[in-house]
Amino acid sequence: MMQTAALYQQLPLATKQQQQQHGHQQIASASASVSASMSADSTRASVTHLLAGACSTPCSTAAHTFMQIVPPLSRFQLALDVLMPMLDSPVELPQRILVSYMLYALYAPHPIAINPFKSVLHARFVKERAVAVQVDQAGGVNENEQLVWVLWKILRGDGSDIGPFSPNTLARSPLPPKLRAAHLSLEEDVAALAQAPAATNANRVGNADTAVPPAAAPESADGSVRAEESTQAGPSTVPTTTAAERDREMEQLSHAMTLLLAARDRVLTIAEQRLTSPPVVTSVDLPGIIAHNPPLAHPLLNGLLSADSPLAPGPDVYLDVLRRLPPTLPSFDLMGRLLRDTTAVRDAATGGRTTIADLVRVDVLGWFIHECVSWLDRAEQDEREGNISDDRFAKGVQNLCRFYTALIKLSIVDPASDADSAEMAHFTLRNARFEEANALYRLLASSSGAF
Repeated sequence: MMQTAALYQQLPLATKQQQQQHGHQQIASASASVSASMSADSTRASVTHLLAGACSTPCSTAAHTFMQIVPPLSRFQLALDVLMPMLDSPVELPQRILVSYMLYALYAPHPIAINPFKSVLHARFVKERAVAVQVDQAGGVNENEQLVWVLWKILRGDGSDIGPFSPNTLARSPLPPKLRAAHLSLEEDVAALAQAPAATNANRVGNADTAVPPAAAPESADGSVRAEESTQAGPSTVPTTTAAERDREMEQLSHAMTLLLAARDRVLTIAEQRLTSPPVVTSVDLPGIIAHNPPLAHPLLNGLLSADSPLAPGPDVYLDVLRRLPPTLPSFDLMGRLLRDTTAVRDAATGGRTTIADLVRVDVLGWFIHECVSWLDRAEQDEREGNISDDRFAKGVQNLCRFYTALIKLSIVDPASDADSAEMAHFTLRNARFEEANALYRLLASSSGAF
């Protein structure tokens, strides 16, 4: 009896312990749920912050950061909740470009055909292209042309070409006419268009002599089908050879654009330089191209300054870049080539015709010399304060003096004219400790009658 009583007395204690354990499990489960919810909210906030501030970094870097922020098991759901709505929403163009690339990059190691977001990207491409084509037919340029091109590249399987460039760069880079939305098409769309007539012909009964026209075909008063209108009602076909040639042209132009964007950061090989095309260059790209690829800069600027298209921004945009070039050998080499370029261009001031050489000599050269002197003055100040330890100041003085001496020998500037040479005379006198500056000062002084 004593043992039985003890047993019954222990049962409530065991039940209480089980209840306590169950309560602890519920608390732990609730805490884990709250923690997971807070973690998800934090991740979502981090992704939103990334999308807002990553438009100036390469697309591949932003996509890699997204992979680091979001756990693998949460990426698909977060892409559904955050990235996809931004693709369809009226946000800024660089953000839509970045979102398009991220949806591609989530499954980039695999072909685009098995990317679960391909249908979304394709639907957006079709919609944006249709809008851009309507604007183009009305004589305008749609602001989302670059987005159409990016989607076209991704859907073709060439999304990796976009990775090294920032969304801002892609958004502000104008497209050449052959890469406009009206000329971009996908193979699957062309194939579907080519198969459409076959489906239409399947609705006909009998052979060509006894074929029954479809109900939608208009008829004349005697009941015969009006062949001309019926032909217009049917879908047009695109010859396979023409589509293939156009695809090759698009691929070449796309590759040329990629190379020109890369030319701002590295030296292109000779083979790569031959594949570039001036129409895809903007004024933002020129300083980097001039610094890294001076042989490429002159033909590009020649094409940009001589372009007479109504869509061209005009020469002033590019001339302003030339005015602010630093006093380096690539800059002087380019200026020397332009000052001897006799290509005819339109004179915006008079409406007549002039040459690139005259345009650069009148509108650029004096300002360029002034900016070089100012740049060297700042470099000298930085050298005195110990902010720089290289010889950029000494090299700059030597190169500027040699460049100006060459201008005098070519009779491009008049050493006897105070308007042309006053600033350089003061500059060379201040830096007469350099041999090149001393020689140039003597030349200027003797020409003006000081000696």
